[in-house]
Amino acid sequence: MRTAAGAALAASIVLPPLRKRLRLRPAVTIAVAASGPLALAVLRPRTHGRDIALYALQMWAFTMVHEIPYDDPEALRRRLRIHYPIRIDRRIGRGELPNARLQRALAHPESPTALDRALSMVHWAWFLFPHLALLYILLRDPALFPRAARQMAATYDLGCVGYFAVPTAPPWWAAEQGYASEDVRRLMIDVGKSTWGPAWPYLYNSFGGNPWAAMPSLHFGSSLMAALLLSESGRAAGAVGYAYTAALGFALVYLGEHYVTDLIAGGALVALVRRGEPVAEPVVLAVNRVLQRLERIANA
Repeated sequence: MRTAAGAALAASIVLPPLRKRLRLRPAVTIAVAASGPLALAVLRPRTHGRDIALYALQMWAFTMVHEIPYDDPEALRRRLRIHYPIRIDRRIGRGELPNARLQRALAHPESPTALDRALSMVHWAWFLFPHLALLYILLRDPALFPRAARQMAATYDLGCVGYFAVPTAPPWWAAEQGYASEDVRRLMIDVGKSTWGPAWPYLYNSFGGNPWAAMPSLHFGSSLMAALLLSESGRAAGAVGYAYTAALGFALVYLGEHYVTDLIAGGALVALVRRGEPVAEPVVLAVNRVLQRLERIANA
């Protein structure tokens, strides 16, 4: 059993990045990636270190799996949704995309402003914020960490389901391709070039595994979930979390990264995870019992 679990753990780390070269089918890649946290739960007894490693493996699986739809760009392009968020956001913006309204009012037509730079930094901080929030919870109140990590992981996983089911173009792409009459630029590009220099192309390509993973906005959804979880650990931490989430929401729309519709969907996703936890709890407990039994056998 330990040999099988060890092989599954190693495969979950090594095989997903090689899926194209090995011509793995999407279902196989997803199953292999998802096996990593389960295998570790069998191999190692419960500790805080194992909890952190389980969450890290979960995020590794998400990172690999959310890119899979874009492995075949032409097939994904045939299913791409472009127009519905434009129509909804124009209603929200009273006839004009909120992205365009904000950029016309606040952005410089040729060069990045101090606001562009500040909000780009807020946007880039997202890659760390939800995970640092969980680390804070682990250090402050370890008893809250398993539930917090489970809810955060569920947010990412259900958002990934949305990427597969409803591939949706972001506003900067829709405007760039002529689907939106408004001028919506991806302001982060110029800021990135001037901030990171020669390293920018590498950074940009590393984090752009699926440019059509826009609905729902996991940038906003995961940050909102982090804010809610932080608020359960203390008022001050919650205030920081909500302040960052509000700033990020504004940044995502202003920078042309997301429609307001995407943000609303991200918030709805968080509500679904929070309200759905009592429904999912019996299944989670049943899976935990099986894993604990296998862990006892493997480490007898």
